[in-house]
Amino acid sequence: MQRGQGAAEEIGEAPGKGSGAGARPGAAGMEGTGRRVPRQSLRAPWGSTSCSREPGEREEAPGAMGSRSPTEVQMSQLVLPCHTNHRGELSAGQLLKWIDTAACLSAERHAGCPCVTASMDDIYFEHTISVGQVVNIKAKVNRAFNSSMEVGIQVSYEDLSSGKHCSICKAYATFVAQGPPGTKVKLKPLAPQTEEEKIEHSIAAERRRMRLVHKDTLKDLLTRSPRNTELETRDGSVVVPAEKTRVESVELVLPPHANHQGNTFGGQIMAWMENVATIAASRLCHAHPTLRAIEMFHFRGPSQVGDRLVLKAIVNNAFKNSMEVGVCAEAYDQEMSVSRRHINSAFMTFVVLDEEGQPRTLPMVVPQPGDGERRYREASARKKIRLDRKYVVSCKQNEVPLSVPWDQSNKVYLSYNNVSALKTLVAKANWALAREKEKVRIYTLEEDKFLSFRIEMSVRIAAGQAFSLLSDLRRRHEWDRHYASAELVQQVDEDDAIYHVLSQTLSHENKPQDFVILASRRKPCDKGDPYVVAFRSVTLPTHPACPSFTRGETLCSGFCVWPEGEETSKVAYYNQATPGYLAYVTTNVAGLSSDFCATFEACERFLLKNKDDLIARIRDL
Repeated sequence: MQRGQGAAEEIGEAPGKGSGAGARPGAAGMEGTGRRVPRQSLRAPWGSTSCSREPGEREEAPGAMGSRSPTEVQMSQLVLPCHTNHRGELSAGQLLKWIDTAACLSAERHAGCPCVTASMDDIYFEHTISVGQVVNIKAKVNRAFNSSMEVGIQVSYEDLSSGKHCSICKAYATFVAQGPPGTKVKLKPLAPQTEEEKIEHSIAAERRRMRLVHKDTLKDLLTRSPRNTELETRDGSVVVPAEKTRVESVELVLPPHANHQGNTFGGQIMAWMENVATIAASRLCHAHPTLRAIEMFHFRGPSQVGDRLVLKAIVNNAFKNSMEVGVCAEAYDQEMSVSRRHINSAFMTFVVLDEEGQPRTLPMVVPQPGDGERRYREASARKKIRLDRKYVVSCKQNEVPLSVPWDQSNKVYLSYNNVSALKTLVAKANWALAREKEKVRIYTLEEDKFLSFRIEMSVRIAAGQAFSLLSDLRRRHEWDRHYASAELVQQVDEDDAIYHVLSQTLSHENKPQDFVILASRRKPCDKGDPYVVAFRSVTLPTHPACPSFTRGETLCSGFCVWPEGEETSKVAYYNQATPGYLAYVTTNVAGLSSDFCATFEACERFLLKNKDDLIARIRDL
């Protein structure tokens, strides 16, 4: 648990001192695809009235059972005047209370014991909710780790007059099971049943990994950015000193604020934090702001009935149409107590909407020297990370261009997207067996505009050895005749590397293809998980498209390796093709299947030939 110094720093009180068009890929070998998938907008404009369902299209009724997960909790709340702000809209603080309650009930349903909120991931609010409408919240455990679990929450609103349903937000919360003092609860594994549950269960490990490295990503970006703060300039803008937006408020924790365990209810703390953050935002713009996004609540320790909670907020930076407010909560247990415990901190993004629901231009903020300038720079870095994350992670797969620019600020989220896209493909149902030749089985999956392939076989090699051999693209040419060579361009970290691949397959322009590929490796998170090697195209300034090659692209491909025994593994290769590939596939079905089988048989020979050498090298290390 961190104490007052870290909290003071959060709100600013010093503690003391282009690639070319894609071409026809080379069958099983190359991760190539056809032309680009048209990019669509990521989300409805803020304040838009477009919804996920039209009137008359109703989502599953809260009481309908169907094939519900045993951990699923559904909550429906009618929005009353006491829940709203001056505009008659549901306050974000009240919504956070309901979200936290539903998520906690779901976590405790799985754990069978009390649970506490550890963190709440980023939340993007798509619409406001008015008096008289119904908020529907569905929460269920996606995955249980050792003593913590991820709970997925979906929030929508329902207009009782028109029957219209709209999505509000999707959130992920981490809860920790609480045993008797001095003991640690070991959670039972979760057994996902439906395709959706299997996808969420698989990707939950990736989201957990992303949470753990989030702070390092911010530090890395700040290290690479200029140290001198340059204030943004906007013609005709009012300039407001950041100190004028500072807010400090105290709350006494009473029994109604506590949960069923006697600790201060996490949703109540989040609501108090949202309240002071809104006041700070209002002091900047002299208007009533609207909360648009929250960047991860992180609970550092508990507080109890009788504690005093000091809530502090300040505007860290104001951009053209949005502002970031830093807010923290500290606790102390008696009026004369000097030591304060850092309970929580978060960053909230606000906008001010005009009469047409569009964001207004905001005044500029002038930070104080020292900590104020540090917070100003960090807010700019968080904005870049937030936009990159939303662009890469939040949108649907067919809304992302095949090759996404790679840089330090989005490397974590590109890696996440790379692995989660492959895991999503792996968890899909309705794979159809297309051909079986000896040990090699070929499956296909037709879905929307995509045609996907899965080629699998059992190989007498340990899963970890197969994983090591298949994850190094520099050796791919030893078994894949479509590869001419692969150069390691950048070793991003232990798990991610970028390669420049040259193919022997000719494009429709009668030129060889080249690819810039991000390879992301993952070892199993838990028993039953596969080893994963995922591939996707990226763009690098150092490797632009070359006139002598046709730049190919891959959307989603890679290997999954499951242990079947100590010396036996199931190796599966996946490739998701886009529309430009389909015409080629439909006219070359027989030849393509033979090519897949031949390539995979060569892969087996490569693995068996090199496994002993790999064991020897590992022993030498």
